[in-house]
Amino acid sequence: MNFELLTTTENSRARAGVLSTDHGVIETPIFMPVGTAGSVKGIHTRDIKEDIKAQIILGNTYHLYLRPGIDIIEKAGGLHKFNGWDGPILTDSGGFQVFSLGDIRKLSEEGAKFQSHIDGSYHMFTPENVMDIQRTIGADIIMAFDECAPGDADYTYAKKSLELTQRWLERCFIQFNKTQAKYGYEQSLFPIVQGNTYADLRKLAVAHVKNFDANGYAIGGLSVGESEEVMYEMTEVATADLPENKPRYLMGVGTPVNILESIDRGIDMFDCVMPTRNGRNGMLFTSEGVINIRNKKWENDHSPIDENGTSFVDQYSKAYLRHLVISNEMLGAQIASQHNLAFYLWLVKTAREKILNGEFLGWKKEMVVKLKQRL
Repeated sequence: MNFELLTTTENSRARAGVLSTDHGVIETPIFMPVGTAGSVKGIHTRDIKEDIKAQIILGNTYHLYLRPGIDIIEKAGGLHKFNGWDGPILTDSGGFQVFSLGDIRKLSEEGAKFQSHIDGSYHMFTPENVMDIQRTIGADIIMAFDECAPGDADYTYAKKSLELTQRWLERCFIQFNKTQAKYGYEQSLFPIVQGNTYADLRKLAVAHVKNFDANGYAIGGLSVGESEEVMYEMTEVATADLPENKPRYLMGVGTPVNILESIDRGIDMFDCVMPTRNGRNGMLFTSEGVINIRNKKWENDHSPIDENGTSFVDQYSKAYLRHLVISNEMLGAQIASQHNLAFYLWLVKTAREKILNGEFLGWKKEMVVKLKQRL
């Protein structure tokens, strides 16, 4: 894997780059549609590539491990062969999902013992077997196993959690370096910068992950309950010291405004379930603001869903989409999800163009105002 930084922005940390993998090139900044169980909910692989124009998608180790199971994925020849997506894939380590289980998981130095949310069976994730599982899934970029502490954790807990994450990271790299990719192409391991909402811990985390000279670095433990201002502050702390010549991935973030503000703070890669999850509930993101398609005001509005939209689904009318969503028709959730994902990809593509043209800050300021509007 190779990352080329093309340009930076004056009076901002915004940057444009090119990330090359064995499954294709990714132009940054980029948004990655979330395919938790190996599929982006409601969207055909063809439309992810040709209509939404995604360059990389994300899968989740926890969910894929439980269902369909690693043996089935391995027999298929890896996740690319299993789901038919031939572009780059990134897998989350499953740590966030495990630690979200609350009372049905138990943390120790060895790893995390947890009960399946599907059938209640017991399982154990360790830094070593999470590396092995992700080797078998076959993602181009895999994540280290870490603890994602609650957003309201006190300093003592956050420090203890970070130290555990650091010890686990060392074990992740030992296991990763002892093993080989299974399907004939390179895999890269990204460490995760934790540290909760404490600047000194974030700085310690950055200093530690830099010891591994990885192909890229992730920032985790944000957008988990803290304020947006704190999220931006912690992002700035991390990007200030992360290597300039490596991609930076802010995990699980976020709204369109969050993405633009984080690009301004030096982030290259994003993922979030919001475009599809909110779409299924009738919330549409557009370049002029947010639409709740369930509102009665759209009942007899026969104008296109989004006149500026880049997806073919935007040709449908607001009235028709409202009818589908209110009627709980499957097609309504599909159309809304596809529109939102196409919008997110348009947003990061346009941000990239503005960075390259030296126009990012002015454009970002105007877009943030529009994106906060409720139409």
